[in-house]
Amino acid sequence: MTAPPRAERALRPVDPADLPRLQRRTSGVLIASQMLGGLGVPVSIALAPVLATEVSGTEAMSGFASTASVIGTAVFSLPLAALMTARGRRIGLVVAYAIGTLGAGLVVLAAAIKSFPLLMLGMAAFGAASSAGLQARFAAADLAPPQRRARAISVVVWASTVGAVLGPNLSAPASRSFAGTSIPETAGPFVWAAAVFLLTGTLIGVLLRPDPLLTARALAAPEEQTRAGRSLRAGFAAVKASPRARLALLTVAVTHTTMVSIMVMTPMDLTHHGARLELVGLVISVHIAGMFAFSPLMGWLADRLGRLAVIGLAAGLLSVAALLAGTAGPSHAQSAVGLFVLGLGWSAGMVSGSALLTDSVPQPARAAVQGLSDLTMNAAAGIGGAAAGLVMSQAGYGWLNAIGAALLLPMAALALFTARRHPAGSAKGVR
Repeated sequence: MTAPPRAERALRPVDPADLPRLQRRTSGVLIASQMLGGLGVPVSIALAPVLATEVSGTEAMSGFASTASVIGTAVFSLPLAALMTARGRRIGLVVAYAIGTLGAGLVVLAAAIKSFPLLMLGMAAFGAASSAGLQARFAAADLAPPQRRARAISVVVWASTVGAVLGPNLSAPASRSFAGTSIPETAGPFVWAAAVFLLTGTLIGVLLRPDPLLTARALAAPEEQTRAGRSLRAGFAAVKASPRARLALLTVAVTHTTMVSIMVMTPMDLTHHGARLELVGLVISVHIAGMFAFSPLMGWLADRLGRLAVIGLAAGLLSVAALLAGTAGPSHAQSAVGLFVLGLGWSAGMVSGSALLTDSVPQPARAAVQGLSDLTMNAAAGIGGAAAGLVMSQAGYGWLNAIGAALLLPMAALALFTARRHPAGSAKGVR
């Protein structure tokens, strides 16, 4: 047998009786990092389209900055997963935030010298910080017992509420703080983001000890401690071999794509029906509250009722949301309710799908499979968001919602098939 990597050799022996304490400590660090790091992305993304317009000189390029960030999030998912597989969560998350910090710096430089290609490169690197935020939910599940795994994931998702709500509201002050300097005001939020990412990476590097993934690996059964099962190839094989893992992968991809496709076109539909910008902002805030604020409830339900039951709930909530939003017309109140339910459906699908994915693959392959999940999810949502504009312009908002609801049918059908043909394993609390 080959010697374990240096990171594993340096890990001190862990008494299984200490796991509850270690899990609480790990969750606390991850929650703090999500609250802090989560401020960096929204505070900057809110002004990314404006910055892209200023640098390129045309509004036609305004959407490319956000698109580059989404692509970066997807592209970095697998390399970061490979790094975590080899060295642990702590190193992977620190590197992700370091790349995000570099990306924010490149964006500021691009704004100063008016270089659009450099702006795109910076925004792509900036997306690594989003990858770190997504991977943090899986880090929370490393040491959690199976019967509490969904709740562990959901609490870290909930912590994202702080950044999602406060971030956009900090964009204006962050811009004004650089008035009169050589840094363009629209690039000011990216300076703040770089500082936030640097601080978050330092927090994780200092406090996320012992590493949750390496600790879970050390406590795994002897047959699960082989290094051969930790590669990206082993991750693909694990998904291929597990019907429940395939369902989980489809769930997070479809849930995220449906949410993004409807959400990004809602402001346009609202303004078409006479809504003022203040109302548009309020509707999006209500939607964000639905996404994050109720995730602990979804985690509790996934642990108590089972992952498949909450995947079914997600399909139902997202379908109702599409119906409400797609038929709202001039009723802004109905649009707001529809977007709130859309957020709830996303939360149910993301938490239950992430927990099911972790349940369904061997411990050595989990980090690789989780990286594959984030790659699939962000790539699908990127395509869905781009296609949403075409559907909106050619067929309208109602048809966009109908197509979003139709995407849920394969997910719901596969969940029913899986529940009948491939019941859960024998792990306590996993259903």
